[in-house]
Amino acid sequence: MIYNINMKTVGVFFGSRSPEHDVSIITGQLIISGLKKCGYNVIPIYIDKKGKWYSDSRLASMKFFTQNPTDLDKKLSAFNIDFNKSSGRIVKQSGFLKGNAVLDIAFPAFHGQNGEDGTFQGMCEMLNVPYVGCDVTSSAITMDKVLTKMIYKANDIPTVDFVSFNLNEWRIDKKNVIKKIKSLNWPVIIKPARLGSSIGISKAKSQKELEFAIEVALHYDEKVIVEKMIENLVDVTCCLIGNDNPIPSLLQESVFSSGFFSYEDKYLKGGGAQTGNATKSIIIPARLNSKITKEIQNAAVKAYQVLGCSGIARVDFLYDKKTGRWYANEVNTLPGTLYHHLWKASGVPFEELLKKLIGFAEEKYQKKKQITYTFNSNILTQASSNKLSLKGA
Repeated sequence: MIYNINMKTVGVFFGSRSPEHDVSIITGQLIISGLKKCGYNVIPIYIDKKGKWYSDSRLASMKFFTQNPTDLDKKLSAFNIDFNKSSGRIVKQSGFLKGNAVLDIAFPAFHGQNGEDGTFQGMCEMLNVPYVGCDVTSSAITMDKVLTKMIYKANDIPTVDFVSFNLNEWRIDKKNVIKKIKSLNWPVIIKPARLGSSIGISKAKSQKELEFAIEVALHYDEKVIVEKMIENLVDVTCCLIGNDNPIPSLLQESVFSSGFFSYEDKYLKGGGAQTGNATKSIIIPARLNSKITKEIQNAAVKAYQVLGCSGIARVDFLYDKKTGRWYANEVNTLPGTLYHHLWKASGVPFEELLKKLIGFAEEKYQKKKQITYTFNSNILTQASSNKLSLKGA
């Protein structure tokens, strides 16, 4: 673990084209504030809902966003990405006569598509820039609830039974899709396969409710997952930090009122459980015995490792109070507000958490520098020969 690193300028990226855009702003603001307290030079980079990039000191204030800004082009500097050959870092071109700023590290604060799903991570990889959090592969896989569950099953990690299908299958073979879902028995939970924050999620206990819920889910994603619902449910969360040998947090139990942990429970009611503000909705540590607690923490570590996570991630679990069985559920590679409240309860203050995450990012970056990305061969010489070249070339 590299703690004493000479990172000076951190670019915090947030917003983007995602239904979770506003949640990302909250996480971004928290990270910016925390990094400044740690002594880092922070450059906020905001991507609006149409995909345009901006950078301006005013973006480091929540007040700017609560005032419902319009005509951003007239108020903010556009953010242009260049590549600094000498440093191997992203260069922020900060506007006319304002010079450039080299970003030593990227700190993504995205949630959902176009940011948390491996797209931003891929850009950083192509530009050879260190970045906080999971890599391209783990980010992309865990964004897809179906792929995540398939990997669970392949590695003997318990998860609830499910049925998945895409828009084309639903339109062409709806009758067969419904038949498969009914085999799970009512009630069921319907979710967009690649979305978070409980957006587009519904409960169904009849075919009529099911069909309506599927249409809602398809509004947000062309791929849907339907899961057998745990009715005697305790929603349990374990957050992890680290690279090859992650450290699990205490377990958090989230109290909810709508049959599942809804968007309202997570972000609105009482200030939001996901932000750590709705203290009445959060129980740390979870009310589970030591044996179950250890089993879930071990399963979280295993899921983190088999999915190739690094830096930080959160693994959610479903615990059935009636049977005493637990099931691994979704993985979030960029937990909302970094789940700083759970880490604080686990003995890691927020500023220390940020320093650790930057350290893990640099550790991962240095490790990748040891990999050989070139291969010497005579294939081009052979390709230019008469035997392999195109006629007339």
